[in-house]
Amino acid sequence: MSSFDLSGRRAVVTGGSRGIGRGLALGLAQAGADVVVVFRQAERAAQEVVQAIEQMGREAHAFQHDVSYVEGVPGLVERIWSQVGPVDILVNNAGLASLETFDTVTSEGWDRTMGVNVKGPFFLSQQFAIRMIGRGRGGRVINISSTNGFQAEAHLAAYNTSKAALEMLTKSLAIELAPHSITVNSVAPGLIETEIADEFEVAPGFWEHVVEHVPLGHLGAPRDCVGAVVLLAGDAGAYITGQAIVVDGGILCEQIPRLKFGPPPQA
Repeated sequence: MSSFDLSGRRAVVTGGSRGIGRGLALGLAQAGADVVVVFRQAERAAQEVVQAIEQMGREAHAFQHDVSYVEGVPGLVERIWSQVGPVDILVNNAGLASLETFDTVTSEGWDRTMGVNVKGPFFLSQQFAIRMIGRGRGGRVINISSTNGFQAEAHLAAYNTSKAALEMLTKSLAIELAPHSITVNSVAPGLIETEIADEFEVAPGFWEHVVEHVPLGHLGAPRDCVGAVVLLAGDAGAYITGQAIVVDGGILCEQIPRLKFGPPPQA
Protein backbone atom coordinates (compact mmCIF):
# COMPACT_ATOMS: atom_id res chain seq x y z
CA MET A 1 0.00 0.00 0.00
CA SER A 2 1.29 3.47 -0.90
CA SER A 3 2.37 5.71 1.97
CA PHE A 4 0.17 8.37 0.35
CA ASP A 5 -2.93 6.15 0.41
CA LEU A 6 -5.55 7.47 2.84
CA SER A 7 -7.98 4.56 2.51
CA GLY A 8 -9.76 3.77 5.76
CA ARG A 9 -9.20 7.25 7.19
CA ARG A 10 -11.70 10.01 7.82
CA ALA A 11 -10.92 13.70 7.28
CA VAL A 12 -12.75 16.86 8.34
CA VAL A 13 -12.27 19.95 6.18
CA THR A 14 -13.61 23.27 7.43
CA GLY A 15 -14.62 25.77 4.79
CA GLY A 16 -14.83 22.80 2.46
CA SER A 17 -17.64 24.04 0.22
CA ARG A 18 -15.60 26.26 -2.08
CA GLY A 19 -12.18 27.55 -3.01
CA ILE A 20 -9.13 25.83 -1.56
CA GLY A 21 -11.28 23.89 0.90
CA ARG A 22 -13.31 22.32 -1.89
CA GLY A 23 -10.13 21.33 -3.70
CA LEU A 24 -8.70 19.78 -0.53
CA ALA A 25 -11.89 17.85 0.25
CA LEU A 26 -11.93 16.37 -3.25
CA GLY A 27 -8.19 15.71 -3.19
CA LEU A 28 -8.33 13.86 0.12
CA ALA A 29 -11.18 11.74 -1.23
CA GLN A 30 -9.18 10.95 -4.36
CA ALA A 31 -6.40 9.74 -2.06
CA GLY A 32 -8.86 7.35 -0.42
CA ALA A 33 -10.24 9.23 2.59
CA ASP A 34 -13.85 9.62 3.63
CA VAL A 35 -14.56 13.32 4.12
CA VAL A 36 -16.70 15.54 6.34
CA VAL A 37 -17.24 19.02 4.93
CA VAL A 38 -17.92 21.80 7.43
CA PHE A 39 -19.50 24.89 5.89
CA ARG A 40 -20.86 28.19 7.21
CA GLN A 41 -23.47 29.29 4.65
CA ALA A 42 -22.99 27.64 1.27
CA GLU A 43 -25.09 24.54 1.88
CA ARG A 44 -25.79 23.88 -1.79
CA ALA A 45 -22.10 24.07 -2.66
CA ALA A 46 -21.27 21.81 0.28
CA GLN A 47 -23.78 19.21 -0.90
CA GLU A 48 -22.25 19.34 -4.38
CA VAL A 49 -18.88 18.51 -2.86
CA VAL A 50 -20.47 15.65 -0.91
CA GLN A 51 -22.05 14.27 -4.08
CA ALA A 52 -18.77 14.50 -5.99
CA ILE A 53 -16.99 12.57 -3.23
CA GLU A 54 -19.70 9.93 -3.10
CA GLN A 55 -19.33 9.45 -6.85
CA MET A 56 -15.72 8.46 -6.15
CA GLY A 57 -17.00 5.68 -3.93
CA ARG A 58 -16.09 7.45 -0.69
CA GLU A 59 -18.30 8.36 2.25
CA ALA A 60 -19.06 12.06 2.64
CA HIS A 61 -21.11 14.27 4.97
CA ALA A 62 -21.74 17.99 5.42
CA PHE A 63 -22.18 19.83 8.72
CA GLN A 64 -23.05 23.51 9.10
CA HIS A 65 -21.10 25.55 11.62
CA ASP A 66 -19.44 28.95 11.91
CA VAL A 67 -15.98 28.08 13.24
CA SER A 68 -15.72 31.41 15.08
CA TYR A 69 -18.59 30.28 17.33
CA VAL A 70 -16.25 28.38 19.61
CA GLU A 71 -18.89 27.72 22.25
CA GLY A 72 -20.52 25.40 19.73
CA VAL A 73 -17.34 23.55 18.77
CA PRO A 74 -17.60 20.75 21.38
CA GLY A 75 -21.14 19.98 20.20
CA LEU A 76 -20.08 19.99 16.53
CA VAL A 77 -17.17 17.66 17.18
CA GLU A 78 -19.33 15.34 19.25
CA ARG A 79 -21.96 15.19 16.50
CA ILE A 80 -19.36 14.35 13.86
CA TRP A 81 -17.67 11.75 16.07
CA SER A 82 -20.90 10.05 17.10
CA GLN A 83 -22.92 10.33 13.88
CA VAL A 84 -20.15 9.74 11.32
CA GLY A 85 -17.31 8.08 13.22
CA PRO A 86 -13.81 8.72 14.55
CA VAL A 87 -11.74 11.35 12.73
CA ASP A 88 -8.11 10.81 11.75
CA ILE A 89 -7.40 14.08 9.93
CA LEU A 90 -8.49 17.63 10.71
CA VAL A 91 -7.90 20.32 8.08
CA ASN A 92 -8.50 23.80 9.48
CA ASN A 93 -9.11 25.58 6.19
CA ALA A 94 -11.92 28.07 6.89
CA GLY A 95 -10.55 31.59 6.70
CA LEU A 96 -11.58 35.22 6.52
CA ALA A 97 -9.87 38.29 5.02
CA SER A 98 -11.03 41.88 4.77
CA LEU A 99 -9.22 44.34 2.53
CA GLU A 100 -9.13 47.60 4.52
CA THR A 101 -6.67 50.30 5.49
CA PHE A 102 -5.36 50.31 9.05
CA ASP A 103 -7.44 53.35 10.04
CA THR A 104 -10.72 51.70 9.03
CA VAL A 105 -10.24 48.43 10.96
CA THR A 106 -12.83 48.08 13.72
CA SER A 107 -12.61 46.10 16.93
CA GLU A 108 -15.52 43.97 15.76
CA GLY A 109 -13.86 43.22 12.42
CA TRP A 110 -10.54 42.43 14.09
CA ASP A 111 -12.20 40.01 16.50
CA ARG A 112 -14.15 38.38 13.68
CA THR A 113 -10.96 37.74 11.69
CA MET A 114 -9.16 36.33 14.71
CA GLY A 115 -12.18 34.23 15.61
CA VAL A 116 -12.32 32.51 12.23
CA ASN A 117 -8.59 32.30 11.49
CA VAL A 118 -7.09 31.56 14.93
CA LYS A 119 -9.58 30.95 17.72
CA GLY A 120 -11.71 28.55 15.68
CA PRO A 121 -8.77 26.40 14.54
CA PHE A 122 -7.43 26.21 18.08
CA PHE A 123 -10.64 25.00 19.70
CA LEU A 124 -11.44 22.63 16.84
CA SER A 125 -7.94 21.18 17.17
CA GLN A 126 -8.37 20.96 20.93
CA GLN A 127 -11.64 19.04 20.76
CA PHE A 128 -10.61 16.70 17.96
CA ALA A 129 -7.21 16.06 19.56
CA ILE A 130 -8.81 15.14 22.89
CA ARG A 131 -10.81 12.46 21.12
CA MET A 132 -7.84 11.33 19.02
CA ILE A 133 -5.83 10.88 22.20
CA GLY A 134 -8.63 8.89 23.79
CA ARG A 135 -8.81 6.67 20.74
CA GLY A 136 -5.07 5.99 20.93
CA ARG A 137 -4.34 5.85 17.20
CA GLY A 138 -2.70 9.23 16.67
CA GLY A 139 -3.89 11.69 14.08
CA ARG A 140 -3.16 14.64 11.85
CA VAL A 141 -3.97 18.34 12.21
CA ILE A 142 -3.27 20.51 9.17
CA ASN A 143 -3.76 24.26 9.34
CA ILE A 144 -4.20 26.14 6.09
CA SER A 145 -2.20 29.29 6.67
CA SER A 146 -0.90 31.77 4.09
CA THR A 147 2.27 33.42 2.87
CA ASN A 148 0.80 36.41 4.72
CA GLY A 149 1.81 34.61 7.89
CA PHE A 150 5.45 35.20 6.91
CA GLN A 151 5.38 38.42 4.89
CA ALA A 152 2.94 41.28 5.37
CA GLU A 153 0.69 42.84 2.75
CA ALA A 154 -0.84 46.31 2.86
CA HIS A 155 -4.49 46.72 3.85
CA LEU A 156 -4.57 43.29 5.48
CA ALA A 157 -3.30 44.01 8.99
CA ALA A 158 -5.80 41.74 10.75
CA TYR A 159 -5.40 38.92 8.23
CA ASN A 160 -1.59 39.11 8.27
CA THR A 161 -1.57 39.00 12.06
CA SER A 162 -4.03 36.11 12.22
CA LYS A 163 -2.02 33.95 9.83
CA ALA A 164 1.22 34.65 11.69
CA ALA A 165 -0.59 33.61 14.87
CA LEU A 166 -1.80 30.43 13.16
CA GLU A 167 1.79 29.55 12.31
CA MET A 168 2.83 29.85 15.97
CA LEU A 169 -0.26 27.94 17.04
CA THR A 170 0.80 25.14 14.69
CA LYS A 171 4.20 24.88 16.37
CA SER A 172 2.74 25.09 19.87
CA LEU A 173 0.23 22.29 19.28
CA ALA A 174 2.86 20.19 17.53
CA ILE A 175 4.94 20.15 20.69
CA GLU A 176 2.07 19.22 22.99
CA LEU A 177 0.49 16.60 20.75
CA ALA A 178 3.67 14.86 19.59
CA PRO A 179 3.71 12.43 22.55
CA HIS A 180 0.31 11.21 21.35
CA SER A 181 1.48 10.58 17.75
CA ILE A 182 -0.60 13.51 16.51
CA THR A 183 1.29 15.67 14.03
CA VAL A 184 0.41 19.33 13.51
CA ASN A 185 1.60 21.20 10.43
CA SER A 186 0.58 24.06 8.19
CA VAL A 187 0.26 24.53 4.47
CA ALA A 188 0.76 28.17 3.44
CA PRO A 189 -0.67 28.98 0.01
CA GLY A 190 0.40 32.06 -1.89
CA LEU A 191 -1.83 33.61 -4.52
CA ILE A 192 -4.42 30.98 -5.38
CA GLU A 193 -7.05 31.70 -8.02
CA THR A 194 -10.48 31.09 -6.47
CA GLU A 195 -13.85 32.81 -6.52
CA ILE A 196 -13.01 34.32 -3.12
CA ALA A 197 -10.47 36.64 -4.77
CA ASP A 198 -13.31 38.13 -6.79
CA GLU A 199 -14.72 39.63 -3.59
CA PHE A 200 -11.78 42.06 -3.32
CA GLU A 201 -11.93 45.39 -5.11
CA VAL A 202 -8.49 45.93 -6.62
CA ALA A 203 -7.06 48.45 -9.07
CA PRO A 204 -7.11 47.65 -12.80
CA GLY A 205 -4.08 45.62 -13.79
CA PHE A 206 -3.47 44.39 -10.24
CA TRP A 207 -3.52 40.68 -11.04
CA GLU A 208 -1.31 41.14 -14.10
CA HIS A 209 1.14 42.99 -11.88
CA VAL A 210 1.03 40.18 -9.33
CA VAL A 211 1.68 37.47 -11.90
CA GLU A 212 4.79 39.34 -13.08
CA HIS A 213 6.27 38.75 -9.63
CA VAL A 214 5.48 35.04 -9.33
CA PRO A 215 8.67 33.20 -10.35
CA LEU A 216 6.66 30.34 -11.85
CA GLY A 217 4.74 32.89 -13.88
CA HIS A 218 1.13 32.17 -12.98
CA LEU A 219 -1.33 32.11 -10.10
CA GLY A 220 -1.89 28.87 -8.24
CA ALA A 221 -5.04 26.75 -8.27
CA PRO A 222 -6.67 24.88 -5.37
CA ARG A 223 -5.33 21.59 -6.78
CA ASP A 224 -1.79 22.90 -6.23
CA CYS A 225 -2.36 22.70 -2.46
CA VAL A 226 -3.62 19.11 -2.49
CA GLY A 227 -0.27 17.32 -2.67
CA ALA A 228 1.12 18.99 0.44
CA VAL A 229 -2.02 18.20 2.43
CA VAL A 230 -2.11 14.55 1.30
CA LEU A 231 1.57 14.22 2.22
CA LEU A 232 0.97 15.56 5.73
CA ALA A 233 -2.24 13.54 6.17
CA GLY A 234 -0.76 10.13 5.45
CA ASP A 235 2.03 7.80 6.46
CA ALA A 236 4.46 9.59 4.14
CA GLY A 237 4.37 12.58 6.48
CA ALA A 238 4.41 10.69 9.77
CA TYR A 239 7.75 12.20 10.90
CA ILE A 240 6.88 15.78 9.93
CA THR A 241 5.45 18.01 12.64
CA GLY A 242 5.55 21.68 13.54
CA GLN A 243 6.44 22.60 9.97
CA ALA A 244 5.05 24.85 7.24
CA ILE A 245 4.93 23.84 3.58
CA VAL A 246 4.72 26.96 1.43
CA VAL A 247 2.84 26.62 -1.86
CA ASP A 248 3.38 29.97 -3.57
CA GLY A 249 5.06 29.57 -6.93
CA GLY A 250 8.25 31.00 -5.43
CA ILE A 251 7.00 34.39 -4.22
CA LEU A 252 8.60 34.28 -0.78
CA CYS A 253 12.01 33.24 -2.04
CA GLU A 254 12.54 36.47 -4.01
CA GLN A 255 13.49 39.41 -1.82
CA ILE A 256 13.36 42.09 -4.54
CA PRO A 257 10.75 41.71 -7.31
CA ARG A 258 12.24 41.15 -10.72
CA LEU A 259 12.52 43.96 -13.23
CA LYS A 260 11.72 43.41 -16.87
CA PHE A 261 14.97 43.53 -18.82
CA GLY A 262 13.59 41.76 -21.84
CA PRO A 263 12.32 38.34 -22.84
CA PRO A 264 13.23 35.34 -20.66
CA PRO A 265 16.25 33.30 -21.76
CA GLN A 266 15.55 30.54 -24.21
CA ALA A 267 15.98 26.96 -23.05
